[in-house]
Amino acid sequence: MPPGDVTVTVRRTHPLTRDAQALAWARFMSWQIRSRFRSEIISPWIEGQNLAVSRGMSGAMGNLYAGLHEFEEMGFLLHLLREGDLFLDIGANIGSYTVLAAGVCGADCVAFEPDPESARRLARNVAINALDRRVAIQRCALGERCGEVAFTVGRDAMNRIASDDDDATQRVPPATLDAEIGAAQPVTMKIDVEGFEERVLRGVAQTLRRESLRAIIIKTVTEASGAMLADAGFVEARYDSLHRALTQEGRPHGALNALFVRDLDYVATRVASARAVSVFGRKI
Repeated sequence: MPPGDVTVTVRRTHPLTRDAQALAWARFMSWQIRSRFRSEIISPWIEGQNLAVSRGMSGAMGNLYAGLHEFEEMGFLLHLLREGDLFLDIGANIGSYTVLAAGVCGADCVAFEPDPESARRLARNVAINALDRRVAIQRCALGERCGEVAFTVGRDAMNRIASDDDDATQRVPPATLDAEIGAAQPVTMKIDVEGFEERVLRGVAQTLRRESLRAIIIKTVTEASGAMLADAGFVEARYDSLHRALTQEGRPHGALNALFVRDLDYVATRVASARAVSVFGRKI
């Protein structure tokens, strides 16, 4: 995340920083100074959880500056999940969502991350928070079928299934989600695979129809993937984390992810009854 983008987020736009700009700016400057002298910094994050962060890890740094980098989506996750629920983190990267789900909510988690460097950092964040018993890490690329695929390297959170134009690639083992989790009963999943979300959904036909699955946070939605979700009973929704308001609307302008929910009334009741979570001194 370029410094100019961070400045805008910290000083003006983020719900948790726009009314506390001085503190957010102090966190930004502290990171900029410390990160010049150490290759990795373990930073306190939310409710006793920590993040191991290095320079260039844009999403993770956003969490350190603003508390919850993807505020509405992460707030929804914190309010929906309960201890013992199952969360699927597809495209886990370094594990920000995994740490929230397992560390703050006490949920069980299966985190899928095919890139070796990102998977190493994911395992590091699981280890420093002592979440090994709650988190299973699967180093495979989920898709619509099994068989080896090419995957990009060196792009941090932007790594994805490679195209013909990509120079630096690696071979990774792919699988379908249905095959990987068997008869498990997830409550929610996050899918962030840089434009290949539709391929993932094509391998989730059985899981999508499980009654336990109430919500999906997904980055890219095509006409086909939207139809798959609708066919399984999901509707697009919008969540206001500050007021715990869940409405049947599309994603707001500028949102990085879409939210799809099944049984809107049930989910609305559940998030409304969740305990408050402290994020940098502010309860949400």
